[in-house]
Amino acid sequence: MSNLSNPSDAAPATTRLRLTIKKTASRLHDWFAIQSVAVRLMVLALALLIPTTGIYSFLLIQKQAAVAEQVKTMAASEEAKALNDKLPVVFGTGSVLSFLETNPVERITVVYEPLLWNVSERIILVESQGKLHAYYPSDMEAKIFADKAVTASWGSKLAFIPRGELNSSSLELFELLDQRFASARPQFEKDSWKAGISGALSVVLTLGVLGFLYFQIRSQHKSLKFIEPAQVHGSIDDLVGMDDIKAEVAQIKDQYERRAEYAEYGIFKPFNVMFSGPAGTGKTKLASYLAKELQLPILFHSAANLETGFVSGGSATLNRIVDMAKRRKRCIIFLDEAQDLFMKRGGRRKFDDDTANTFLSVLDGVRSKNEAEIIWIVASNFNSETMEMDEAMLRRFQMKVDFRMPNREERLAIFGHYLGQRADKVLPDLDLRHLVEVTEGRSPADLETIVNQAGITAVQTGVMIGVDTLMQAAERVLVGNVNTNTTKERERDRRIIATHEWGHFLVDLMHERQLTNDNWEQILDDMKTIKISLKANPRTNALGFVFHKQATNLLKTKGDIEHDVRVLLGGMANEELFFGEDGTTNGAHNDITRVTKLLHHAVGEMGMYRKTRLNFGALHDRQSGAKDLDEETRSIMEAQSERLYGETKAVLARLKPLTEHLVDKLLKADEMSLNEALLEIRNFEAVNTVLEIST
Repeated sequence: MSNLSNPSDAAPATTRLRLTIKKTASRLHDWFAIQSVAVRLMVLALALLIPTTGIYSFLLIQKQAAVAEQVKTMAASEEAKALNDKLPVVFGTGSVLSFLETNPVERITVVYEPLLWNVSERIILVESQGKLHAYYPSDMEAKIFADKAVTASWGSKLAFIPRGELNSSSLELFELLDQRFASARPQFEKDSWKAGISGALSVVLTLGVLGFLYFQIRSQHKSLKFIEPAQVHGSIDDLVGMDDIKAEVAQIKDQYERRAEYAEYGIFKPFNVMFSGPAGTGKTKLASYLAKELQLPILFHSAANLETGFVSGGSATLNRIVDMAKRRKRCIIFLDEAQDLFMKRGGRRKFDDDTANTFLSVLDGVRSKNEAEIIWIVASNFNSETMEMDEAMLRRFQMKVDFRMPNREERLAIFGHYLGQRADKVLPDLDLRHLVEVTEGRSPADLETIVNQAGITAVQTGVMIGVDTLMQAAERVLVGNVNTNTTKERERDRRIIATHEWGHFLVDLMHERQLTNDNWEQILDDMKTIKISLKANPRTNALGFVFHKQATNLLKTKGDIEHDVRVLLGGMANEELFFGEDGTTNGAHNDITRVTKLLHHAVGEMGMYRKTRLNFGALHDRQSGAKDLDEETRSIMEAQSERLYGETKAVLARLKPLTEHLVDKLLKADEMSLNEALLEIRNFEAVNTVLEIST
């Protein structure tokens, strides 16, 4: 087998290394650009101190190594001899070299001791005329001494003895010599500790700065990170539907690509865009796809994370973002969850206003030739129609794009798009009508979650994705996880809940039967109820639930409102019919609350049931939220509530036998779909019709 590697393999590795280095350098540059002057000066000072201490340590070590090498050279030239410590010791005067040149020498003993890994200390004892003359040479003198020893006549009389091999009497002698020469230590000994400390300091500073930069860049990389266009997956075509919204965004692209032509009409950069609309409608995705279309880096940041709770905290973050953006010259900054930035200033926390004021000044920009072309896109979950917003902030945004929930056709297309991505695991010819209707008012993100949940269920059960799987997933996503254990042992509660839920259902059914003249196919399509269940729902703390479609009519007539009230009152009315007035439960609390709001809307805000058409709700104090009712409004609401409750109770009284039959069936099955409920009702009516004819 050949061991030769493919030359082309090295190229990608080299390219990846180059890109990694470039990315790291870019992040380092970003971090440095957003720091304060004090931090920049500190980092520069440390960056200069590291090589300075390193070079100083290196030079000292080199110098000490040279001295140590000299000692080794001298030690290798002669055999070690024992120290003659019987002779009297005198301290030499002048230099040791002058003494050697002018006096007879019997022996020269160099006693040395290692100071560091490559530095030694030595004392020279010259035996002459019956005495030991002690010298402690300087660095320069030691070097000359070593050089002379090679050719001088006294060079053959040298002997080197490690201090550790001296006997006890000789050690006492050298302790006295140490005291004598304490103030005359040679420079190489004085510098020995400096070299070590300088080297250690250089290492510590290097590691410290690298660690500091690592954690700083890592934290910055998480919060402030530009994404390059190549890193964005997908395209604007992946956003199914929303053609009107994509047309608005196309104007941004056109304005950017033909900015020179727009400038001739007085439209200059920078320009700012506001995305507003419900969560999950694709604001973030659309911003990323726009960046890819324009080939611009984009920075995603949550405006909610601007605030740190300290004065100028949000302002400092905004300034750091701007510094990073200006370094790139052309880019997009996307601020999500920017509701607080658009609220009116004054009367709030000071640091909120500081951030808003800073943002206002940033959005103004400085229109110069060298100014960076920054596209600011801010996203919020409300618009100026639903909440009072700061006018100064709104004026900074030349373009406003209002996102919305998808309509029926768009929801069908979205489901088809996500199911098409896993077409080989989906049953053919799916009828998605009920699924599309039950997801009325849901965002594209919710629809994607439903398809994903259906895929999870299909994998776990080992089946293909079908209508039943999708409906189960929709129930799981829209209603929540349910269980039967909560109500399994509570027979009384289960019967009350079943009676209550059938009250809602039957009131709605009677209305639909009247409208369609008992067209059961049409009723199956028009009924809002999808399923009635006795399973507990932890999300709402309910012991049962009705899974139903959302209303599709945006405009409601007076009759529609009255029908909604009757349906809501149907649960409590059925409880009273079967268990008496004292047997009604607090399970109708949510129904009563919704009835109250509907009637207040009809009477207090729309002026229904009045001679005048006035909206008294507009006179309420928005800030305090007070909604005190006048006596006339209260009396009208109470009267209409009692009338509609009586009508509802009368309808359900005629259906008591049917209700008892349906309650028993539901208690056995735990839950019934709309199709099962209608089939059971038709069978019940058919049987009773036969019985009436026979009797």
